[in-house]
Amino acid sequence: MRVAISTDRDAVSVHFGRCPVFTIVDVENGAITKTDVVENPGHHPGFIPEFLHEKGVNCIVSGGMGRRATQLFNSLGIQTIVGVTGTIDEVLAKLQAGTLTAGESLCQPGAGKGYGLDKTECDHPDKKAINKEGTQ
Repeated sequence: MRVAISTDRDAVSVHFGRCPVFTIVDVENGAITKTDVVENPGHHPGFIPEFLHEKGVNCIVSGGMGRRATQLFNSLGIQTIVGVTGTIDEVLAKLQAGTLTAGESLCQPGAGKGYGLDKTECDHPDKKAINKEGTQ
Protein backbone atom coordinates (compact mmCIF):
# COMPACT_ATOMS: atom_id res chain seq x y z
CA MET A 1 0.00 0.00 0.00
CA ARG A 2 1.23 3.51 -0.80
CA VAL A 3 0.31 6.17 1.78
CA ALA A 4 0.66 9.95 1.47
CA ILE A 5 0.88 12.02 4.65
CA SER A 6 0.29 15.77 4.48
CA THR A 7 3.43 17.14 6.10
CA ASP A 8 4.45 20.43 7.70
CA ARG A 9 8.01 20.30 9.03
CA ASP A 10 8.14 17.05 11.03
CA ALA A 11 4.40 16.75 11.75
CA VAL A 12 1.10 15.92 10.11
CA SER A 13 -0.26 19.07 8.49
CA VAL A 14 -3.59 20.37 9.74
CA HIS A 15 -4.90 20.91 6.19
CA PHE A 16 -3.86 18.54 3.42
CA GLY A 17 -4.16 21.10 0.62
CA ARG A 18 -1.98 23.71 2.32
CA CYS A 19 0.89 21.45 3.41
CA PRO A 20 4.34 22.25 1.97
CA VAL A 21 5.11 18.60 1.18
CA PHE A 22 3.69 15.09 1.20
CA THR A 23 5.59 12.21 2.79
CA ILE A 24 4.83 9.16 0.63
CA VAL A 25 5.59 5.73 2.03
CA ASP A 26 5.20 2.20 0.74
CA VAL A 27 4.01 -0.22 3.43
CA GLU A 28 4.25 -3.96 2.84
CA ASN A 29 3.47 -6.56 5.51
CA GLY A 30 3.82 -3.96 8.26
CA ALA A 31 7.19 -2.74 7.02
CA ILE A 32 7.99 0.57 5.37
CA THR A 33 9.89 -0.31 2.22
CA LYS A 34 10.26 3.13 0.64
CA THR A 35 9.90 6.76 1.73
CA ASP A 36 9.72 9.80 -0.54
CA VAL A 37 9.00 13.46 0.11
CA VAL A 38 7.32 15.38 -2.71
CA GLU A 39 6.45 19.06 -2.93
CA ASN A 40 2.79 20.03 -2.84
CA PRO A 41 2.05 20.87 -6.50
CA GLY A 42 -0.48 23.57 -5.58
CA HIS A 43 -3.88 23.91 -4.01
CA HIS A 44 -6.72 24.24 -6.46
CA PRO A 45 -9.86 22.09 -6.46
CA GLY A 46 -9.34 18.54 -7.66
CA PHE A 47 -5.66 18.80 -8.55
CA ILE A 48 -4.00 17.19 -5.52
CA PRO A 49 -6.19 14.04 -5.51
CA GLU A 50 -5.33 13.47 -9.18
CA PHE A 51 -1.63 14.22 -8.56
CA LEU A 52 -1.44 11.69 -5.70
CA HIS A 53 -3.46 9.15 -7.70
CA GLU A 54 -0.89 9.40 -10.51
CA LYS A 55 1.82 8.70 -7.89
CA GLY A 56 0.04 5.43 -7.03
CA VAL A 57 -1.23 6.56 -3.61
CA ASN A 58 -3.94 4.34 -2.07
CA CYS A 59 -4.45 6.30 1.16
CA ILE A 60 -4.07 9.93 2.33
CA VAL A 61 -3.45 10.81 5.99
CA SER A 62 -4.06 14.37 7.19
CA GLY A 63 -5.19 16.46 10.10
CA GLY A 64 -8.08 17.86 8.14
CA MET A 65 -9.82 17.80 4.80
CA GLY A 66 -13.00 19.27 3.38
CA ARG A 67 -15.96 17.24 2.18
CA ARG A 68 -15.33 17.91 -1.51
CA ALA A 69 -11.71 16.78 -1.28
CA THR A 70 -12.79 13.62 0.54
CA GLN A 71 -15.28 12.89 -2.24
CA LEU A 72 -12.63 13.46 -4.92
CA PHE A 73 -10.17 11.12 -3.21
CA ASN A 74 -12.87 8.47 -2.76
CA SER A 75 -13.89 8.73 -6.44
CA LEU A 76 -10.29 7.82 -7.31
CA GLY A 77 -10.26 4.86 -4.90
CA ILE A 78 -8.03 6.64 -2.37
CA GLN A 79 -8.91 6.07 1.29
CA THR A 80 -8.89 9.18 3.51
CA ILE A 81 -7.79 9.11 7.15
CA VAL A 82 -8.31 12.50 8.82
CA GLY A 83 -8.10 13.85 12.34
CA VAL A 84 -4.56 12.51 12.64
CA THR A 85 -2.06 14.50 14.69
CA GLY A 86 1.53 14.03 15.78
CA THR A 87 4.93 13.73 14.20
CA ILE A 88 5.57 11.86 10.98
CA ASP A 89 7.64 9.31 12.93
CA GLU A 90 4.68 8.67 15.27
CA VAL A 91 2.34 8.20 12.31
CA LEU A 92 4.78 5.85 10.57
CA ALA A 93 5.09 3.75 13.74
CA LYS A 94 1.29 3.49 13.94
CA LEU A 95 1.09 2.58 10.25
CA GLN A 96 3.59 -0.22 10.80
CA ALA A 97 1.75 -1.47 13.88
CA GLY A 98 -1.64 -1.22 12.18
CA THR A 99 -2.93 1.11 14.92
CA LEU A 100 -3.43 4.36 13.00
CA THR A 101 -7.00 5.57 13.52
CA ALA A 102 -9.05 8.41 12.12
CA GLY A 103 -10.70 11.13 14.15
CA GLU A 104 -12.72 14.25 13.48
CA SER A 105 -11.40 16.36 10.63
CA LEU A 106 -9.59 19.43 11.92
CA CYS A 107 -11.15 21.42 9.05
CA GLN A 108 -14.68 22.45 9.93
CA PRO A 109 -17.32 22.86 7.20
CA GLY A 110 -17.73 26.51 6.28
CA ALA A 111 -14.43 27.54 7.87
CA GLY A 112 -12.85 28.30 4.52
CA LYS A 113 -13.37 31.56 2.71
CA GLY A 114 -14.93 29.99 -0.39
CA TYR A 115 -13.32 29.40 -3.74
CA GLY A 116 -11.29 32.13 -5.32
CA LEU A 117 -8.18 34.16 -4.77
CA ASP A 118 -9.16 35.47 -1.33
CA LYS A 119 -9.34 31.99 0.18
CA THR A 120 -6.40 31.75 2.54
CA GLU A 121 -6.92 29.15 5.24
CA CYS A 122 -9.46 27.31 7.35
CA ASP A 123 -9.80 28.66 10.87
CA HIS A 124 -7.30 26.29 12.50
CA PRO A 125 -5.96 26.95 15.97
CA ASP A 126 -2.45 26.53 14.60
CA LYS A 127 -0.94 25.55 11.26
CA LYS A 128 0.79 22.57 12.85
CA ALA A 129 -1.21 19.77 14.42
CA ILE A 130 -1.00 19.29 18.15
CA ASN A 131 -0.95 15.76 19.51
CA LYS A 132 -2.98 14.44 22.44
CA GLU A 133 -0.25 15.41 24.89
CA GLY A 134 -0.65 19.03 23.80
CA THR A 135 2.73 19.32 22.11
CA GLN A 136 3.52 19.99 18.49
